Amino acid sequence: MQGFLSHNIRSQDGDFIIKRKDNITAYQLAVVIDDYQQNITHIVRGFDLLESTPKQIYLQSLLGYPTPYYCHVPIITDQQGDKLSKQSFAQAVSNKKPEKTLFLLLELLKQNPPLLLKSASVDDILLWAIDHWNIERLKKISTMSH
Repeated sequence: MQGFLSHNIRSQDGDFIIKRKDNITAYQLAVVIDDYQQNITHIVRGFDLLESTPKQIYLQSLLGYPTPYYCHVPIITDQQGDKLSKQSFAQAVSNKKPEKTLFLLLELLKQNPPLLLKSASVDDILLWAIDHWNIERLKKISTMSH
């Protein structure tokens, strides 16, 4: 959650590409159409995609599509400040102990899970997370180091 964002497409972006030279629909338009066709109403993305959201909202308005609710959460970075991703060859998340991963993510996302949840099942951790999620704890935070 990053709060209100003011953006002037004309002065800050100007014309932007919606169809590439190779005749492929560019990301901004493709994601808008895809979200609409799937009836997406809520979108949670990383903070690194915040700058593309005004373009998508603009395209939605031109196409007469409803605008989903957007939430941009901090991205997790390594100790050098680089985003953990496939492109940066970050180590894959182990699927051997998903409950451990979920607990760690709740900690990284400042949700303050109780220590007793550390030994809980995936279902119990998810139920706790749904009941206790506090998006306000992420306001104005763009990255989190792991």
